[in-house]
Amino acid sequence: MTPSQTSHTAPRPGFGTTDLGLVVMSLIWGINYSVVKAGLRTLSPLTFSGLRVTMAAIVLFTIAAFVRDTKLPPRRDIITLALLGLVGHGVYQLFFIFGMSRTRAGVAALVVAAGPAWIAIISRMLGREHLPLRGWGGIGLQLLGVACVVGSAQGFEGGRDVMLGAGLIAMGSIAWATFSVLLQPYTKTAHPLHLSAITMASGALVLVSIAIPDLLTLEWGAVTLAEWGAVTYAGIGALVVAYLLFYQGVRVLGATRTAMYGNLQPIVAIAFAWFMLGEQPTAWQLLGAALIMAGLLLSRTAHARPMVARAAAVSSSVQTS
Repeated sequence: MTPSQTSHTAPRPGFGTTDLGLVVMSLIWGINYSVVKAGLRTLSPLTFSGLRVTMAAIVLFTIAAFVRDTKLPPRRDIITLALLGLVGHGVYQLFFIFGMSRTRAGVAALVVAAGPAWIAIISRMLGREHLPLRGWGGIGLQLLGVACVVGSAQGFEGGRDVMLGAGLIAMGSIAWATFSVLLQPYTKTAHPLHLSAITMASGALVLVSIAIPDLLTLEWGAVTLAEWGAVTYAGIGALVVAYLLFYQGVRVLGATRTAMYGNLQPIVAIAFAWFMLGEQPTAWQLLGAALIMAGLLLSRTAHARPMVARAAAVSSSVQTS
């Protein structure tokens, strides 16, 4: 999703209701990895992803319609945003959902956590921003952490498939980073609800179009309440409720402090996957997690120019499962 970066409100001291909301946000997103894995046991990846993203887009458009003082972007921008949505919510979700169907929830969460590294690299490749040496050091730690996590997959049952799944999710992270960088100029002029609804709707169109064969053969009456619950949690919970909590955090506390709560995501994901799915973390996973978290902190304390600093901070929280 794509929250606005227009808020320049200085972070407020102390722990308040907004902070509590961000803790809930991290819990929702962290638990979502296990929920998605559970849903994929019975629903096909395309069916699950198409339903959840479509559900989220409908709810976001409905909410946006009732929010006052919000105007749709110009038609020219809507077309561009829809095209960007094909990458951010179409290509990304395809890589993510097929990766999730092969890999472990904890592995996926750690690979996603290193998303800000790809944003910085792509921003630099496009000549938009410059990172100091300290920032590149943080990126190096994040990528090394991802290498540890992906490499550790060989030790699991079906290790090659788990490793392939992690690789697919990493490719999805690159797609999301490209989307985030190209979307940045529009976050200064358009309301975040409109940005998210438009980009998610175009992504949903792609996913549903590809999923038509699966949807036509699905026995809708056989879909259990638990399966609908997983789709609803992953769609409305992770892509709507948690997003709204995130946007409130950015508005009240600022992007950097809000994004720090995103560091809880992989921790929650690993702990809950261990509890719910029996995915006991390995020493290599824990080492990778430590390197990724250290890299994120190092990058955020580096004096990067505004776009990379804001986009990287936001991506680590918003690039959700």
